[in-house]
Amino acid sequence: MTQHAWPGPWLIGSEIYRNSSYGPGHPLAIPRVSTTLDLIAALGWLDPARYRDSPMATPAELARFHHPDYIAALQAAEAAQAVPDAVRDRFDLNARGNPIFPEVFRRPATSAGGVLLAASLTAEGGAAHVPGGGLHHAKADRASGFCFLNDAVLGLCAWLDQGLTNLLYIDIDAHHGDGVQDAFAHDPRVFTLSIHEAGRWPFTGALDDRAGGHARNIPVPAGLNDVEFSYLWQQAVMPLLRHLRPQAIMLQCGADALEEDPLAHLSLSNNAHFGAVASLRDQAPRLILLGGGGYNPWTVARCWAGAWGALNGFSPPDRLPDAAEGILRGLTFHRAAGRNPPETWFTTLRDAPRPGPLRTEIRHLAAVTLQDLPTPTRVMP
Repeated sequence: MTQHAWPGPWLIGSEIYRNSSYGPGHPLAIPRVSTTLDLIAALGWLDPARYRDSPMATPAELARFHHPDYIAALQAAEAAQAVPDAVRDRFDLNARGNPIFPEVFRRPATSAGGVLLAASLTAEGGAAHVPGGGLHHAKADRASGFCFLNDAVLGLCAWLDQGLTNLLYIDIDAHHGDGVQDAFAHDPRVFTLSIHEAGRWPFTGALDDRAGGHARNIPVPAGLNDVEFSYLWQQAVMPLLRHLRPQAIMLQCGADALEEDPLAHLSLSNNAHFGAVASLRDQAPRLILLGGGGYNPWTVARCWAGAWGALNGFSPPDRLPDAAEGILRGLTFHRAAGRNPPETWFTTLRDAPRPGPLRTEIRHLAAVTLQDLPTPTRVMP
């Protein structure tokens, strides 16, 4: 595949995440994006010329995918900090893990604005990391799975609106990227590929679910290890990518597939994520890297900061500098994993590898993924 010479990647963030929380007891009560940005700065990996503050997407921009009634309901919910029962039932607001909190519209609208900005900055080529993005479950007319606005869908739509006709969306979150697949189920210009834990919410993304031929799903068994992820990446993802030859790639880099995450049962180290990012750097003229799931503050921030390093070709230090270590030691976590965190969560960015056996099921998943691939859509000159 053609190698692409990119300008330095863009990093897109916002201070809105620093003091925003879904509320006590919610899995997203933890600081993730702010810690990621602080770590990147403490590592000396932040060039101010390559940083952009995320704008907040406007209702008109959100309406490219989301229903205007839903957008208005989300704005009203933020203003009132409550929703009537009829609104709750229609839009799943303040229900099913989607709480009303002070920034319930502004925060996801900022995530969406960041991904739209990334699509604009990469219009002529390049890469961008938006750790606040990746809210892949949101539907056009309702919240779902802690996700209120689907920034990934909006970013892909922005690329399509630029005239691109061959996009690849890859999702390595522990949970199936159902909202993105559903949004493009009838659009052959967007091919979606999701690697996720089998039998886990939202209970979609079966191996035979192909969305009319332009989707692939790889539902992996519990305990997926680094060896197995690498096998899937090299034997399924990269051959598929070489076949499709996309004009742009979006990678949702959810960190809940890491072994220490409390909401999944996979066993990856963050080396899997770093390797995935590094392997995509030269594979298309445009790349957007998103955050996503992840519910352990130490593992999420170390993963997403390291992913930014991989995007730039930076090598993590063997031991973090004092400023970075101080950021990690300042975190608290009220689940079991936070009671006695290992020293490596404070002092390193890169996990120790988590090898294991290569199960026959993994070989089967890779082989099936490559069966009956569609003819790529026409690529613009």
